Amino acid sequence: MNREWVLFHLREAQQELARTIADIEADPRYDVGELSVAVGHAYHHLNTAWNSRDEPESRVHACTDVDFLRWRQFPTDVYLGP
Repeated sequence: MNREWVLFHLREAQQELARTIADIEADPRYDVGELSVAVGHAYHHLNTAWNSRDEPESRVHACTDVDFLRWRQFPTDVYLGP
């Protein structure tokens, strides 16, 4: 597992979630459009952390557009429980 890469993306997702929670708490006009953008950003980082977890550092640094699009897709191999 590429630990530093995974940690980077998990931290980015964590920061987005914290920012989103703070924004919702502070702004009674916060709406679904803003939530959609924020959740999309958080998912991008969570999905990338998972889908590219085993990529070597050289590959993540040379990330292509195809890699970017593939890594950010919702994983098909994550156990979601019963």
